[in-house]
Amino acid sequence: MSRARVAVLTLIALIAFAANSILCRLAFEGSSIDPASFASIRLLAGALALWLIVGLRRTANGIGGSWPSAAALFGYAAAFSFAYVSLHTGVGALLLFGAVQATMILAGLRAGERLNGPQGAGLTLALGGLGYLMLPGLAAPPLAGALLMLAAGIAWGMYSLRGRGAADPLGATAGNFLRAALLGIGLALAALPWLQVDSEGAGYAVLSGALTSGVGYAVWYAALRGLAATHAATVQLSVPVIAAAGGTLLLGEPVTLRLVLASVAILGGIALVVLGKSFRSASGK
Repeated sequence: MSRARVAVLTLIALIAFAANSILCRLAFEGSSIDPASFASIRLLAGALALWLIVGLRRTANGIGGSWPSAAALFGYAAAFSFAYVSLHTGVGALLLFGAVQATMILAGLRAGERLNGPQGAGLTLALGGLGYLMLPGLAAPPLAGALLMLAAGIAWGMYSLRGRGAADPLGATAGNFLRAALLGIGLALAALPWLQVDSEGAGYAVLSGALTSGVGYAVWYAALRGLAATHAATVQLSVPVIAAAGGTLLLGEPVTLRLVLASVAILGGIALVVLGKSFRSASGK
């Protein structure tokens, strides 16, 4: 695969991931859809899109996945939707991304991985940035929404850890979305008295599920064939930045000094951890 094609696929995937946050906020700002309906429709649309994509492949691999992974995926999608009822796009994406990476890094430490000096400083900086973003004050995000988004990030981190090393990640993702969609239907039934769905909100949910999730993951897995693991982790640092830019341009959301400083701390700290792994591998230590 040429470098130009890898670059284009990577850019499309990163924009798609950031667009999930933007579409969710657009739905809650411009329609009457409730978070349970948004999550359920998103999962159903994503399951259908991925099922079609997997079915069109020329390989013999079918649909994989597991119920524990699907439960983690559902937990992410549900908490993500409820969190964005009150959070701005950039803040939500930063909390989500920070929690995902912190979960995966801490899981590695628990499994026996060791951080060198710069990596330890990076982890401390990233966690400090998350703490700073959550500090009480006029610029602080709503506590309930922030905690829900952190929970969404932890769930997504657990989902990512469970899927690491899968022989067919796209097929596994399709299977997990199909299972998670059933859990989403259960959520909708449980929240039936409070459900509100209109065409605009449902449209945003379908776009988020089918296009920026389903097709987005397919494009990302295609790009990964030409990306080193460290490069893949590093380029994902741009997702909260893209989301914040989209929230500012499309929703008029403010970019506060707290968000800028927290972004520098969180993303810079994670970059130190990720790049430190690359340097350590290159040196053979």
